[in-house]
Amino acid sequence: MANIRDIAEKCGLSVSTVSKALNNYSDISETTRHRVVEVAESCGYFPNSFARALKINSTHNIGVLFADEARSGLRQEYFAAVLDAFKSESEKHSYDITFINHNINFRAHPMTYLEHCRYRNFDGVCIACVDFYQNEVLELINSDIPVVTIDHIFNNHTSINSANVDGMKDLVEYIYAMGHRKIAYIYGKKSDVTEQRLTSFCRTMRNLGNDVHENYLELSAYRDIRATKQCTENLLKLPDPPTCIIMPDDYAALGGIEAIESMGLKIPDDVSIAGYDGIPLSQMIRPRLTTIRQNTEAMGREAAKRLIEQIESPLTTVIENITIKGQLLEGKSVKSIPVSD
Repeated sequence: MANIRDIAEKCGLSVSTVSKALNNYSDISETTRHRVVEVAESCGYFPNSFARALKINSTHNIGVLFADEARSGLRQEYFAAVLDAFKSESEKHSYDITFINHNINFRAHPMTYLEHCRYRNFDGVCIACVDFYQNEVLELINSDIPVVTIDHIFNNHTSINSANVDGMKDLVEYIYAMGHRKIAYIYGKKSDVTEQRLTSFCRTMRNLGNDVHENYLELSAYRDIRATKQCTENLLKLPDPPTCIIMPDDYAALGGIEAIESMGLKIPDDVSIAGYDGIPLSQMIRPRLTTIRQNTEAMGREAAKRLIEQIESPLTTVIENITIKGQLLEGKSVKSIPVSD
């Protein structure tokens, strides 16, 4: 592969002039720059990334911190879709992404998240699906590295959030409009997302003049089929069971479906269900799941744009909490029933 000296020789220029042309210095004419770039491309020249980073004080590398409790990794459909869009948008701006981990170990103990970021010299970091109150995460948040978060708000940091309050409101209002009054909700473990959805569920029910029965609320976990199955069984064994159950998410809904079928019941004839997320699987199962499809593409794309703005124009970038609205998918899993008011 050609190096910068080869390019200089072919162009009949000094090494320093070629270097300036390749790094867009203002004291190089457009004619010279064009000529150098043309020769460099014809020779298959690629600048050394470490040397370039030293010169322009940028690695064009973004760190991604993603560590869900279930250890499902990129099999977690919602965040996988968000990060895929984040990656695509980052690449459009010539940025690479690297996942942050604890596996680099040059000493007696693994690196912290912040130490890994320093070691890789990331220009910025996207944080998604972690325990945001973990000391290591807070250490990274409080550092001078540009950060954008997904579905969690910190002061003085841009966040990209799904409209969980509006999404749950739309879902409950649709189920209510279908005639259901005995609506149960199996909610996930404590997080900002859970608190928003649970609060919105209770508030919407109240605003509709519908009481929230405490025994219609079950705590499970996101993406936990087994736990959701057990919660669904608990609800259906109540003396006065709900006519519709909202699951923690579309994937966990598989546990609810299994519980309903194992009890000899049919969806939606005997009991209705709804999910959340709008993953492709939700529209493949039969009956098609009624759910809220989160706009993962817009979330990932916006997260990348906002982070790159912070990296490249820190003095003119406004820190904001951006909310991305989802879409109700009516599906076929919620039955229309006569209103008993």
